[in-house]
Amino acid sequence: MKLLAVTLLALLRAVVSVTIDLADGDVPIGVLSADMKDDSSVGQVSNMHVPISPNSVQGSFKVPLYLKNGLDPESRRKDRLERSRKMKSLADSSLSNIAPLTNVRDYYYYGYIGVGNPPQKFSVIFDTGSSNIWVPGEACRSSACVAHRRFDKSRSVTFAPVNQKIEIQYGTGFIAGDVGIDTVQVSSAVILRNQSFALTSLEDKTFDLPRSQFDGLFGLGFTGGAEGGVQAPVDTMLQENILQEPLFGIKLYSSNNKGNGEITFGAYDKSYSDKLTWIDVYGNYFWATTMEGIFYGDEPRNYLYGADKVNNLTGSLTPQEKARASRKALLDTGSSLIYGDPFTLAAMSARIGADLQSGEISCSALASLKPFHFMLGGKPFSMLPNEYIYHDEASGVCEVQWMPVNEYLWVMGIPFLQAHYSVYNIKDHKMGLARMHH
Repeated sequence: MKLLAVTLLALLRAVVSVTIDLADGDVPIGVLSADMKDDSSVGQVSNMHVPISPNSVQGSFKVPLYLKNGLDPESRRKDRLERSRKMKSLADSSLSNIAPLTNVRDYYYYGYIGVGNPPQKFSVIFDTGSSNIWVPGEACRSSACVAHRRFDKSRSVTFAPVNQKIEIQYGTGFIAGDVGIDTVQVSSAVILRNQSFALTSLEDKTFDLPRSQFDGLFGLGFTGGAEGGVQAPVDTMLQENILQEPLFGIKLYSSNNKGNGEITFGAYDKSYSDKLTWIDVYGNYFWATTMEGIFYGDEPRNYLYGADKVNNLTGSLTPQEKARASRKALLDTGSSLIYGDPFTLAAMSARIGADLQSGEISCSALASLKPFHFMLGGKPFSMLPNEYIYHDEASGVCEVQWMPVNEYLWVMGIPFLQAHYSVYNIKDHKMGLARMHH
């Protein structure tokens, strides 16, 4: 998302073993991924290229995601200092101004795409909290660009320039560049023709190596949330009739589990069919819904700051007015933690005995902790103690997986999505959530 913590850590190279519905002659995704993982720079053509002929490829396909994970001791120390600083500065502040997110946990998932014809390969974060595709442009001379793969438009026979500049300000980064139109391949089974994307001419140091080992971003939000007036790729998928079903499903495994993940476009794991709880998406920008409360165990107290003011107005507000007045929560595959207001998070930390500034908690306390239940779209979704507490076995430190921001929007980042299988219905603007199978 634009208030997003795009982060980095030591890579776990395990790749998901997948089965894909492909047309005859298409390349299996496992081969595609291997082809795209070698080193390359400007304009390197990928072996993922297959003939671009069918106008409708309707089907389903899986994209493996790779987990970048692991912090050195000095980075952990700086993270705890940053958490303490933010807690001190936000504890007594008002919630009238938006503050940028700060990357703390420093981990993310990335996959591969091809841009152009023949395709040039790029590693990207598949981000439900933004709606643009961008990759480094060949003309970009920022240190963050020259160390990454860069797109050479002269090598693509289908590239079309657009006389339009674009700038995107993220919470911890900034890019600027030009808009172009070209073919984008998410796998050999899906080809987005005439897809708008940004070629960066400037990237700030947030995206420098070794900090950002991904080349760019692939936004999975709606066109309404896209910068520069471009069409979001999920809407292109619908327009070009690529998907068997108008949805995609995401599995994010934690490093102490399988340590990787996958996105399935056009279908979802049917073993979750009777377990999914569907909720409405709020607005036409990103995958956000209303948040009505946060509860601990079976206690009646609602920890969500300000929720009582909305929830007690049931008699005087229509459902639409209540939804507009409610707190909002965004499901965000591009954010490393759960982000929320400092008042709620301080109360949650105090309830479980975590330090209000550092977020640390005794690892021995985990066995006696209870789940937190988040009311999203009026439905409860739970996180167990080992899901909302991060145990760094190398240092023996345990700490909460949330971070305060000075705004009302909650961001349900990777820790929440590791606990839940999520399905995103593009056409009907609904999300389905179910406890992950482990």
